[in-house]
Amino acid sequence: MARIKVLLPQWGMGMSEGKILKWLKGVGDTVAEDEPLAEVEAEKTTETLESPGVGTITEILVNEGDTVAVRTVLAIIEKA
Repeated sequence: MARIKVLLPQWGMGMSEGKILKWLKGVGDTVAEDEPLAEVEAEKTTETLESPGVGTITEILVNEGDTVAVRTVLAIIEKA
């Protein structure tokens, strides 16, 4: 099966990092493309991280409350 890396996107030109406020999905959950995965605080606003593809979340690599750099791998989705 193919693996999809869920990366922290850069929503704004000055954005260099984001804080994971809350995971909306967990390991073992099936997700659709563009389905909300997490709430992220970036540049004093809350953004919704969406799934880049269809599959099952097999790993969550960043905990709620953690602040990470743009393009950090946050989770892994296995394509069905």
